[in-house]
Amino acid sequence: MTLGIRAASAFAGLLLAGNILSSAQDISSFTLPTPWSEEALAASVPLSEYPRPQMVRQEWLCLNGIWDYFGGEQALSAKDAGTVPGSGSFTEKIRVPFPAESDLSGIKRKQEINLWYHRKVSVPASWKGKNVLLHFGAVDHEAVVFVNGKKAGEHKGSYDSFSIDVTEFLKKGENDLVVAVYDPNDGRTPCGKNGVRGDYTWNSGIWQTVWMEPVEKAHVASLRLIPDVANKRLEITVFSESGAAVSAEAFAGGTSVSKGKGMANRTFYLPLENVHLWSPDDPFLYDLEISLSDAKGRESDRVGSYFGMRSCTMGEVGGVTRPLLNGEFVFQLGPLDQGYWPDGVFTAPTDEALAYDIKLAKRAGFNLIRKHIKVEPQRWYYHCDKIGLMVWQDMPNLWEPDGADSLAVRKEFRREWKIIMDQHISSPCIVTWVPFNENWGAFDVKEITDETKANDPTRWVNGNTGYNYAPRYRKAYGDPGNGDFADIHTYGRITPKDMPKPTAARAASLGEFGGKGLFVRGHMWPVRNDAYEMMTSSRQLTDTYVYLLTEVEQMMLYNGLSCAIYTQTTDLEHEVNGLVTYDRAVEKMDISRVREINQGIISVSREISSSSR
Repeated sequence: MTLGIRAASAFAGLLLAGNILSSAQDISSFTLPTPWSEEALAASVPLSEYPRPQMVRQEWLCLNGIWDYFGGEQALSAKDAGTVPGSGSFTEKIRVPFPAESDLSGIKRKQEINLWYHRKVSVPASWKGKNVLLHFGAVDHEAVVFVNGKKAGEHKGSYDSFSIDVTEFLKKGENDLVVAVYDPNDGRTPCGKNGVRGDYTWNSGIWQTVWMEPVEKAHVASLRLIPDVANKRLEITVFSESGAAVSAEAFAGGTSVSKGKGMANRTFYLPLENVHLWSPDDPFLYDLEISLSDAKGRESDRVGSYFGMRSCTMGEVGGVTRPLLNGEFVFQLGPLDQGYWPDGVFTAPTDEALAYDIKLAKRAGFNLIRKHIKVEPQRWYYHCDKIGLMVWQDMPNLWEPDGADSLAVRKEFRREWKIIMDQHISSPCIVTWVPFNENWGAFDVKEITDETKANDPTRWVNGNTGYNYAPRYRKAYGDPGNGDFADIHTYGRITPKDMPKPTAARAASLGEFGGKGLFVRGHMWPVRNDAYEMMTSSRQLTDTYVYLLTEVEQMMLYNGLSCAIYTQTTDLEHEVNGLVTYDRAVEKMDISRVREINQGIISVSREISSSSR
């Protein structure tokens, strides 16, 4: 059995439990609990699943749980922290990895700015002689890490994972781990809705899994797995600080189907006969084992992974430019998905909850999700890979790119966008990169669209979805004119005059539409709730959705439309325009009817594709 998909979903690793936050904390104090809130509160180690499904090792230590904490605007500054405060400073407890603004964190404050975390860690004796890596799924925004009072490393970026080799700082027995986080939320870093001009509860500090693992000095640092369907092969690059030899073996249903060899930090190829393609209808994933060996053939590292084989190209179908998945035009239809939670803000309460929105979209007959100006934990993309949904991945936007510090701010945006793409480039579900949304903080859009395509020519790029919309506080960049899609947003009627026009180089995309709302008493955030247009019943809401999708089908048939994104998966704080309520407790539409119309349109698109051959 490989270390890939099976291990990623089943292997829980070594768990390090924290102390109890408060026996009195329960969901009765939550603003709006979800069906998973109680389970998250009861877990001594929340979100204990293996956090990196495309690069699995068997030994690891989950550090989620209760940490000591202090923070706030007036707290000791965490920006570029150089020293560790005294142990008496940590007067509170926080549940990691839930952001400090969330109910599940146990802190629940509006904005901390300075956040200080502490816990004791004992490294297993079996790790003796190994290098020990400390991993963070994501920390918002600037983190400085101390081990036993010494600065071990630092990182900037809200949405990307990072690792620090802490071997030299460790001692036998208990070790003190302190993480200082500075998060000004000033709109000068990529933040999306989590920022000074954002709409929702802010998110600060540690918000994804913290964990450790032992490795040899020569080990796999990261993987880049690119499907090359046309040439029946997988492109592999194994990154490592050593120039070790690499062996790769692919498995289909537990049976070895290909073997290959190469060198670390150099691209090589794994040939595949009878390629089994990945698609939403058939989300087939190959297992993959990667090992490193020295000049004498001694293995120093082995990781399990997986990959999917699929192609994303553009082509002419019946005289219209269309996106082709595996050479076929399949209408791309999905919900806008913002990934917020009433109990965890950016962080889903459990892994089951993390997968819920994906399973809902699948059950509703969609074949795509647009991940809206947020980047999720790697397990979210694993669920999309496995369940079978294409993903449009937005870059979280800046809000303030034009001030005196614009040169540094814009450089940071480009740096973080490149890292995000590189970290998720091996996920087959991601088919489109979206650098900008509705001109929010948009700058150099044409250039960044080209840079995105150059970084990953195997996917589509939607340079500025909804270029017809603009924020009021700054001049709109507008349509960059390049990339793979001409993309507009509309929340009114769907008529030919309101549709984007395909060109010889770009397909037509309706990047957002719908936004129809319904109040559900007892399941709303306690603010003024609204939507683009309100409905009076579930039946009216469902009927309106079916009507809108019928119009979308007309645009596909007669106006060259190729993609449509409905707003949105769930209600979210002041917005009540979801398929389900914000707490995921009530389905607001008749999902069976939603599925019927969605699948009908996708089926017709396949008929268009087959008839044009």
